[in-house]
Amino acid sequence: MRIALITETFLPDVNGVTTTLCRLLEHLQATGHAALLFAPHDAPASYAGAEIVRLQGVPFPLYPELKLTPPQIGITAHLQHFKPDLVHLAGLALLGPMGRYAARRLGLPLVAAYHTDFPAYSAHYGVGGMRSLVYHYLRWVHNSCAITLCPSLATLADLRAHGFRRLRLWRRGVDTVRFNPRHASAAWRESIGVQPDETLLLYAGRLATEKRIDLLAEALEGLPGVRLALVGDGPARPVIEQRFAGLPVHFTGFLRGQALATAYASADLFVFPSDTDTFGQVIQEAMAAGLPVVAARAGGAPDLVRDDVTGALFTPGSVVELRAHLRTLSADPARRAAFGQAGRAAAERNSWGSVMDELLGQYQRILNWRARPWPRARQPHLIR
Repeated sequence: MRIALITETFLPDVNGVTTTLCRLLEHLQATGHAALLFAPHDAPASYAGAEIVRLQGVPFPLYPELKLTPPQIGITAHLQHFKPDLVHLAGLALLGPMGRYAARRLGLPLVAAYHTDFPAYSAHYGVGGMRSLVYHYLRWVHNSCAITLCPSLATLADLRAHGFRRLRLWRRGVDTVRFNPRHASAAWRESIGVQPDETLLLYAGRLATEKRIDLLAEALEGLPGVRLALVGDGPARPVIEQRFAGLPVHFTGFLRGQALATAYASADLFVFPSDTDTFGQVIQEAMAAGLPVVAARAGGAPDLVRDDVTGALFTPGSVVELRAHLRTLSADPARRAAFGQAGRAAAERNSWGSVMDELLGQYQRILNWRARPWPRARQPHLIR
């Protein structure tokens, strides 16, 4: 197969979309398929054998790390030259209409992966009144696709309730070699100020308003003997640093590769208060590293965290529940160990290879459907 992918986030940015696309490009190369990627202008020229067409974009005013890539000349011409079998839209904002137009003009089927809960983000960035408009826009883009791939049952249910059609569940994989309990380091704990009798909580992800990191500050205020490491960076870091002033917290900034794997494995408990993540890749990475997880009962977290088996779920926004779970688990090392072992076992069942084979199967079913001989009056371009 020849697959063209269009995204508005890629390397050097580090996020769930980028991770998924990197694993997909690697899998396409390993299985003998060709790929072309359209990505923002600061992306590398190629990745895993795939040429990358770099597009001009501008920082989103409310979130400078997010690049808005408007429709621009050249996308259709590049597609014509590459001759793909289908086009995959990966979590698009402004490029959605361009991908839709180019695919229709060339008679190519569209696949979309729904990565980011833009309607929920609108409330966190003071434009909640646009929520219905955002749903309308996204529905127009996604309902032109053969299928829309949803990362969690909660996302699928939400999109279905808002009129999105042809939805399929497609979860994400995790690298259980990189993220592994064996990377634990007492020296790393000591380097960030963890005392021998302290429980180390870890958060990994963007430091942004929608991640609800403010809840962790409130929860920490009532928890003696607990220290928090915040792994990541983002637009809200100055505000978050001010909010955590005087509390036992360490900001690591962005960590990648072995440094990130060491941070996960060296902690005692992973905490994730976000109520807007459609999947929560960092939850799965923490589980692969053998950590129990405390997360908000929202988005993709309930698909990953089994209450009282691999961790605990709390009502989104509830500091009381969050603090209670953290207090209970920080005082019970044996329970943390049992949850961590169960989480590691669950992560081992979600290899990237099997997840990407599932996606290639979806691609092939769409192409097979389109190849079926239909009567002249019934030439479908979509899977109903």
